[in-house]
Amino acid sequence: MGKVYLTGAGPGDIDLLTVKALRVVQMADVIIYDRLANPDILLQAKEGCECIYVGKEDSHHTLPQEEINEVIYQAALKHNHVVRLKGGDPLVFGRGGEEGIYLRERGIEFEFIPGITSAIAVPEYAGIPVTHRGITVSFRVVTGHESKNKDHSQIPWENYKTDDTIVFLMGLHRLDKITKKLIEIGKPKDHPIAVISRGTTPEEKTVVGTLEDIYEKAKDLPTPALIVVGEVVKLREKLSWFEK
Repeated sequence: MGKVYLTGAGPGDIDLLTVKALRVVQMADVIIYDRLANPDILLQAKEGCECIYVGKEDSHHTLPQEEINEVIYQAALKHNHVVRLKGGDPLVFGRGGEEGIYLRERGIEFEFIPGITSAIAVPEYAGIPVTHRGITVSFRVVTGHESKNKDHSQIPWENYKTDDTIVFLMGLHRLDKITKKLIEIGKPKDHPIAVISRGTTPEEKTVVGTLEDIYEKAKDLPTPALIVVGEVVKLREKLSWFEK
């Protein structure tokens, strides 16, 4: 019976992989990885390491989460070192908590290895700080993806009326609904917003607009994409660096 390392792969740029994450990847007997983990990380694995893809896309899952949990568990029964490699950080909408609970209930030892979350890194590569002195003292990270089986939204929209900066992860397919809802709760139609596609990678592209016009500007961007709402978006004019 082995140990499972629930590991954050970072936001995309392989250079943002942590030293500790690299170390466990290099010693892994099995790597179970998702769609958002940079596949070049797998090149760091030792010879003979088994790599299992369990990626998810909107409306298309290689395996449901319950089966992924079981794949991780079965791997731990057979191997000493199992790495569950997840894009960003395993506990920021990564369902790492569910996987950890599943393993604990079955007597499997595990360890969380934090990853740099896209909620901070992607805006930063686009030249948008999520906080900035004199502009914002807080930011909120929100899932942009909700289960289609829910009868009502789990997002407490009314709480967002006075938020300084809001970062939506996995929200591109709901961009129209998100912007309309923010206007509905009182955000101005000309409130700044940016959509960043494939952040921290060579394919990064950022589109800036307002709550009123961003959907038409950004609706055709490829996923994964992240949405930033707030006055900090205006700082991109002075701080943009990576895409140049």
